[in-house]
This record gives sequence, C-alpha cells and structure tokens, in this order.
Amino acid sequence: MPDVTSLVIHESAFHMPNLGIASIAGNIDERHDVYIIDLIRKRNNIRKYLAKILKKIKPDLVGLSAMAWQYETCAKVMKLVKSLVSDVKIVIGGYHATLMSEEIAASPESGFIDFIIRGEGEEAFRRLADALEGKDRLEEIPSLSYKRNGKFVHNKRSELLDLSELKLPIRDKRRLTWGYHLMYSKVEVMETSRGCTRSCSFCSMNQMYGRTFRTFPIERVLADLDDIYYNKKTRWIFIVDDNFVLNPKRVVALCDAIIEKNYSNLNLIVQADCVSMSQNKEMVRKMALAGMRMIFLGIENASEKNLQTAQKGNILQASEKAVANCHKYGMMVIGGMIFGFPDDDEEAIIKNYQFFNELKADAAYFQILTPYPKTRLRESLLKEGLVTNPDDYKWYNGVWANVRTKYLESDRLHYLVWYHRQRVVGWWNPSDHARKQGGFWISIWIFALKPIMKFFISRTLRKHGWKGRYEREVSRLSEMNTFKDLEEL
Repeated sequence: MPDVTSLVIHESAFHMPNLGIASIAGNIDERHDVYIIDLIRKRNNIRKYLAKILKKIKPDLVGLSAMAWQYETCAKVMKLVKSLVSDVKIVIGGYHATLMSEEIAASPESGFIDFIIRGEGEEAFRRLADALEGKDRLEEIPSLSYKRNGKFVHNKRSELLDLSELKLPIRDKRRLTWGYHLMYSKVEVMETSRGCTRSCSFCSMNQMYGRTFRTFPIERVLADLDDIYYNKKTRWIFIVDDNFVLNPKRVVALCDAIIEKNYSNLNLIVQADCVSMSQNKEMVRKMALAGMRMIFLGIENASEKNLQTAQKGNILQASEKAVANCHKYGMMVIGGMIFGFPDDDEEAIIKNYQFFNELKADAAYFQILTPYPKTRLRESLLKEGLVTNPDDYKWYNGVWANVRTKYLESDRLHYLVWYHRQRVVGWWNPSDHARKQGGFWISIWIFALKPIMKFFISRTLRKHGWKGRYEREVSRLSEMNTFKDLEEL
C-alpha cells in the first residue's frame, strides 16, 4: 500500500522495500510470471501508474497486503484494479486480513475480493496460483478463504511453515518499483526468524504465529545476505525479525558465520528486547563485530505500572543496561517509547520523555498507545471505556490518539505527547555513536538542515504560538495518506 507513517518513512530519508510480498513472490512456482509493485514508490500517481503497468502485464491474479491503518486505501486500490482489469482475481493478505477475515468477508468491499489468505502467505498463495490453473483445489488449501455461491468459505488455518523450505525473496527486475534508500545509501530487508515468545499485550504478533519462535537455517540466512550484498550491491540491510535476540546462543552462532564471511562495510539494523541485550554482553559484542550498527530497543515506558499493563515486566534497569551495552560496542540505539496508558496524566508524559533523555539513546521512536484489532490490550481498554475510536482504523498507525486515559481526553493526550516532545526532548542532537554511523549526513543535519528548520519553526511559533504550530502539524499529517486519484473512483 502507498500509506506511510511519519514515524517510519520520510520521502527523502528512508524507504524500505516490502519483504512480505517479495517472499511470497519468490515462492510461487517458476512456470508463473510474477511481478511486485510497491505503491509507496508511486504515492503521487497511483492511478496513472497502475493503469499503465496493469495494461502491460495483464495479470490473472493480483495480491494485496495491508496493515489495519492501510486497509481503507487497500479497498480503493482493489476497486481501481477491478476497473482496469475486469476479469482479474484479487486476493488479500497480511495482518489485517488475517485478524479481520470474518469482518472483511461481510463488508461492502467484499464484492471486489475473490480470496483471503490468513497467516503466512507463501504456501497458500503458491497453491492458489496453481489451483487457478487447475493443478490444485481451492477447498484443500489451508489458510485460504474463497467464495462459494457468492459467500466466503474459510478453510482451516495451516500449520506454521517450515522456514528451511522457503526460497529466497525476489529482488531482481520483477520488482517493478525501485529507489529504496536510507538517506542516500541503498537499503534492503531480510529476515532470519519469525515470531516472538514475549507476551506484550499491545502486540498482534500471536494472531499470526502464536507465541512461537522459528529460525531460518544459518546457511539460508547467509545465502540471503549474499544475494543482497553481491547481487544487489547493497551494504545497508534491515533485519525485520520482531525480536532478533530471543535465542542468544543462536545469535552468536549466526554472528560468527557472518564474521567468517568477511563482508566489507556491511551495516545491519535489527530489533531486540532490552532483557536479552542487557544480560548477554558477549552476544552484543559479536553483533557489533558482525556489522550490526543500529539496534531498535522496545523500552516502552518509564512507569512500572504501565509496563505491567503492557505485560513487559519491570525492564527499567534492563533498558539502562541494554543501552549501555550497545554503546560500549559502538552500536547506535533507537529507543521505542509508548504514551497514553490508562493512568497517564501530563506529569507521566513528561517523566516518560525525561527517562528517555536519561537513557541517552541515540534516536527515538515515540508512539501513542494504539488498540490494534484482536489484541488483549484492546479488549481491556474497551471494557474500561478508554477507546475513543474503535472502528476507523486509518488512524491506527501510532501517530494518533485513538484512546483516552483516566485523566486526559484523546485530543489533549495527542497535544501533550507532541508538545512535551518539543519541550523535553527537543531537537535531535546526534550522539558520538550516531555521528559515526551517519557520517556526512549527520554534518548536513547539524550545520544545514537543523538551523534552517529551527529558523522557520521559530518564526511559526512567534506568529502562531504552540497551539497554532500544533494545528498546522496535525493538518499536514492528517493529509499525508490522502490520494486524490483514488478518491475519484
């Protein structure tokens, strides 16, 4: 989908390719022609681009993947595709389709949908493509939902896939959209594992995989790395594992294998939990030697009570130790923090930001608590009457307040999270670790971009005040995922 969040993707800073659709495409039988389109790269001319490319390809089957906050756009894209290729079959998948398959099957847009895949898509999609050519049977494909007499039939969910049997994702010319970058360096994505055994109440991961953790064979991981490093000539790689460090012994073995390959200028970005990173200093050292330059840590919150609500446990000391361990071995830390728990008031928001400053993390990923569909936290918040937007999922991207607290209404919560970020955290001041990783671009930020931005924002503050600046920012962000050429349908 073309929808992006300002927390993750910026037009000039960071665009990642989609690994999910690349993996599904890579596992379709070779006798089928397959292409990948990533609409993030075509945000400004979706209708024109699809009209041109679909006329050229003339597809029999189009697969669409969407998160909850992208699904409204997904429905519009489905309608557009059907108008361009009238006899095409459409299949949707991903987190939202998996969690909300019953609701989608009963929705107005279900008329544009021919199939739904729930859970992992590689095997179900492969078999679906074969079935449409008469080499398989729809009713025998686990995890597939299909129509019988105009109504959806939901086959039983499949067992979790054997990751050792999956082929490499597609990264060649069949990927029709390109230009993925981290600043002005090329970036690719890969995975070494799937799933997570943690019990975070705000996460929908267990709806996809259960509380399981599976790993790709090390030989498969190295083959994936070789494809990116040698064939795509790319040195920055984001490893999308939800928690890379769940098995520290395996991490060390994998790092040793990467070190032995002796890749030059390899830069890896991973996601990790604070407990594992705090307790396994040797693992952290090996990660640094293997080329891991940036670590995303789920720090979440400064309040022990809020951590209990999130079912994270008391990880405050672990967070401090994890950041220190990363810094000891020269790795940059991106700290993830969540605001808007039931007991949060203005003081709690300030303390959360102050805690982040004290940790000395190098960059921030701040979110507002979001009641994602089917999560345990959502059910709890609904019972307490704290969900203020239960249905309109397009705002469920972590930026917007869809909940209230016992002390703050949604609008006030959203404003205070924004306001105190400016006041307490302030402008990004790159640490030594960030400067080493960012090189030339950090200098551009310090000596050019930041002074220019500070000048214009200071002028806005003098003219409109904090409230005025906030309203202008909200207006800009609210239009970020509005696509006029799709609204014309």
